[in-house]
Amino acid sequence: GVEWRKWYLDVMLVPLGFLVMIGYHVWLWHKVHTHPLSTIIGTNARARRFWVSAMIKDNEKKNILAVQTLRNTIMGSTLMATTSILLSTGLAAVISSTYSVKKPLNDAVYGAHGEFTVALKYVTLLTLFLFSFLCHSLSICFINQVSILINSPQDSDGTVSPEYVATLLEKGCVLNTIGNRIFYAGLPLLLWIFGPVLVFLCSLTLVPILYNLDFVFLISDDSKPNPKSISDTSATNVTITSTHCA
Repeated sequence: GVEWRKWYLDVMLVPLGFLVMIGYHVWLWHKVHTHPLSTIIGTNARARRFWVSAMIKDNEKKNILAVQTLRNTIMGSTLMATTSILLSTGLAAVISSTYSVKKPLNDAVYGAHGEFTVALKYVTLLTLFLFSFLCHSLSICFINQVSILINSPQDSDGTVSPEYVATLLEKGCVLNTIGNRIFYAGLPLLLWIFGPVLVFLCSLTLVPILYNLDFVFLISDDSKPNPKSISDTSATNVTITSTHCA
């Protein structure tokens, strides 16, 4: 009875918050596969394939542009990988300490207390940040391969085709996106240190924010620009959009 009264908020609100986040991402994954152009991820993936073809087709003029664009993407992944491993190192230091950092918070925090609870919170956070680091590291490996292959001469049997290079780039960008999402999931868990209520509230707040970042909100038919202006700017838009991993 006493133990359950300490744990019931954690047992109910923390999994519920994570179910909200997981449910949103399952729905997003479904949308990306069924209506890709309604999502930023699907639209950018398509644009990246056009971009790879354009870079390979006119490689003599655009080889430096291709490498610089890929280098910018690698720098973004490197920053996130570095941040994840630094946070993991800090959390490992806290776990190996005497948990004295938690003691002043005990009276002000709802939910379960005690060394096991604190260890569970920090180990879960540590696991998330380590997985985020792994995804970003793999992303850097794939995009490094692309930066070499995109400038390599086309072989006679067509093994290193634009489609193959685009597939490698897509794998790198998908891993980058997964690494970012795992990192974002660390924010509600970080607030778990201060109690389970904040975990649930933070998860509910993150979903509408991510929804606005993940979906393309098209303008209505009445206010669409004329086709000529679209065709004039389409090439520019493809080049700009392709430089960003979602």
